[in-house]
Amino acid sequence: MSAERFGAITWGLLIALQFAWYLVLAPPMVGSPWLALAVALPLLFLPLLAHEGGWRRVLFWCGVVALFYFCHGVVAAWVGGPRARMPAVLEAVLCVVLIGTVGWIGRRDKRKRA
Repeated sequence: MSAERFGAITWGLLIALQFAWYLVLAPPMVGSPWLALAVALPLLFLPLLAHEGGWRRVLFWCGVVALFYFCHGVVAAWVGGPRARMPAVLEAVLCVVLIGTVGWIGRRDKRKRA
């Protein structure tokens, strides 16, 4: 499996996790789960605006966006309570994998150019 495909799968899992988290696993106690999802999800689709630069550029921006979701996952795991802990830790792990994959692609491309 290529690094680009692995990154795309990880990005898709991060998107799917948002749906599962806010609608099934740990919906918000106050307010609408759909509103929480509408606030949490759009940032994950923002890298699609970089599609003119190719798939690697989209994955780079996915990695940048994943930094924010990593912070969210760590904070939610710390203060979110027992219901939110599992999806929060999973979010942080997926973000680390995605950021690592982006770094892997960048190092591989740098070696090819040298």
